[in-house]
Amino acid sequence: MDKIIGANETEQIRRNYETLSGTELMKRNLYRPWPARITSITELTATEKLFELRLIDPEVREAFTHTAGQFVELSIFGVGEAPISISSAPSKQGFIELCVRSAGSVTGVLHDKQCGDIVGLRGPFGRGFPFEEMKGHDILLVAGGLGIAPLKSLINHIHDERHAFGNVTILYGSKNPSEVMFRSQFEMWQHRKDFNLILTVDNTEDQPWDGEVGVVTKLFNRIDIDPNNTYAAIVGPPVMYKFVIAEMRKKGLHFDRIYVSFERAMKCGIGKCGHCMVGHQYVCVDGPVFNYWEAANIQGAM
Repeated sequence: MDKIIGANETEQIRRNYETLSGTELMKRNLYRPWPARITSITELTATEKLFELRLIDPEVREAFTHTAGQFVELSIFGVGEAPISISSAPSKQGFIELCVRSAGSVTGVLHDKQCGDIVGLRGPFGRGFPFEEMKGHDILLVAGGLGIAPLKSLINHIHDERHAFGNVTILYGSKNPSEVMFRSQFEMWQHRKDFNLILTVDNTEDQPWDGEVGVVTKLFNRIDIDPNNTYAAIVGPPVMYKFVIAEMRKKGLHFDRIYVSFERAMKCGIGKCGHCMVGHQYVCVDGPVFNYWEAANIQGAM
C-alpha cells in the first residue's frame, strides 16, 4: 500500500529538493516538464544511445544545476516519462547528457528521435554522491553494465577537479565486448597516468578483446588501496552489490565510505506516488545514492 504523505512531509520534500538541486525548475512547478532540444545522439551499443539535450528556455537553462548521481524525468509528449540518470558532469554548463537503454515505450520512442526533436525534462531529482566529502581522498569506482552511465558524471567531475583527489581507480564490467559503452572515453582515460581504469567482460563471445575476462570482482586482485583514505562508489545490477562490497571489505574499506546507487521504478520523483518505496525510504528523494550503512538498514534494499 502506498504511503499517504501529509502536508508537512510534502513541504519538507519541497525544501529538501530545492536544497539539493539549486535550480528554479522545482520552485516554479514540481510537475512541469521543461522543453529541451536534442542536440546530439551517439550510438554506444545496439541498445544504448547517448543523448545530449539543451533546455530551450534560457532562464531555466541557466538555473539548471545538478550533482553527480542525480536523475531527471524525461518526457516524450503523448507517450509518458521515465527516470534517467544524468551522465554529464555538473561542470558541463548548458547541456545535459543522458545515456538511455531502449527498454520500454518511452525509451523506445526516444531511440527513434533525431537531432532537433523536442522532449521534456523535470528535475534534477534525488541525492547524488558526496563529491565535496570525497575531495582530498583516493577514489574507487566500480560499475557493471549500464551502471557506468551515472558514474560517468562522477568520473568527469573528478576529471575536471583532478587536483583535489588522490589515486582514482575505475573497475568496469560488461557481459561482452559489444556491450562496453563509452569506448572512446575509456581509451582516453586508459592513457592518463592519473587514472587507473581496468575493463573486464564476462565472456568474449569470440569478439576481439584485449582486456580482462571474468566478473568485475576478479579485478580486485589487481588493485591496491589505502582503506583509511578511500571513498568508493558502486553502480550496477543490484545482484553485484553484495559481492563487490565483500571485496571492498577484504581491502579494509569502511562501510560509511562505500556508496551505492539504486535504480528503482521511480515515477513522480518527489516521493508522492510510492512506486520507488523500499523499506521506509523513497529512493527518488532519500536516494538514489546511499552509503552502505544506510542501505544495509533498509529492508529489501540489498
